[in-house]
Amino acid sequence: MSTAPAAPSADRSIELVRLLKLNERREPSVVQVATWVGLGIIEGRLRPGEDLNSVELSHRFNSSRTPVREALMLLESEGLVEIRARKRPRVAAFTLERVREIYFVRQHLLALVGGLVTEKATDDELVELRARLAQMEADAAGGDVDSYFWGHVALQERMTQIAGNETLKGILDSLALRTLILRHASLAQPGRLAASVADQLRIFEAIQNRDGELAAMLLSRATVAALRAIEESDWSQRQSSA
Repeated sequence: MSTAPAAPSADRSIELVRLLKLNERREPSVVQVATWVGLGIIEGRLRPGEDLNSVELSHRFNSSRTPVREALMLLESEGLVEIRARKRPRVAAFTLERVREIYFVRQHLLALVGGLVTEKATDDELVELRARLAQMEADAAGGDVDSYFWGHVALQERMTQIAGNETLKGILDSLALRTLILRHASLAQPGRLAASVADQLRIFEAIQNRDGELAAMLLSRATVAALRAIEESDWSQRQSSA
C-alpha cells in the first residue's frame, strides 16, 4: 500500500469530508482514515484491486482496528472499497459499462446545471466563477493535475449551488464519490488538462452571455469528451484486470 502523505491539504479534503458527512462523526481516527484512503483512491495512489490492510492502517494512524473498519465500511457504502468475507478489503474497480452509465447520467444532469446557472448567476457570482477559472488555468499551465482537478471539483460544486435546485444537487452528490475517481482518471490522460481548460472557458463564456442552451450543450459535450479520454486510455484495462 502507498506511503501516506503527511496530511491531505484542506482544499483537497473538504469536498470528501462534505460528501462522506465526516464532520458529523466524533471519532477523529475514522475521519483521518476515511479521508486518507478516499483521497488515495480518487487521486490514483491506491489502485483498483489493491488490498487495504486494516492492521497497517491502524498502525499508520495510531488507532485501534475499530475506527479503521468503520472508515472502510463507510467507503464501501459509497462504492470506493470492496469488503469481502474472509479476505482483506480492497479498492473497488469499475467496469467500462458502469463508467458509461455514470457518465450518461452525469452528462444530462450537468446540462441542467448549465441552463440554471446561466439563468440565475448574479454579476458577482460570475466574477467569482471567473476567478476560479483563472486559478485552474494556472494549475493546468503548471501541469498540476491534482490541483486542477480539485479546482474543477470546487467550480462545479459552486455552479451547482448557484443553480439552486436541491433535488438536482442531491442526485449529483449521490454520484459524486464515484465520479471523482473517474474525473481524476480522465484529467490524468495526456492532453486532457489543456482540453479541459478550453472547455471550461467556453462554458463560462456561454454563461456570461446568458446563452443557457449553449452552456448546456457545452457541458454535455465536455462530459462526453471526458468519457472518451477514459475509453481510449489504459485506465479501463487496469480496472478490468483488478
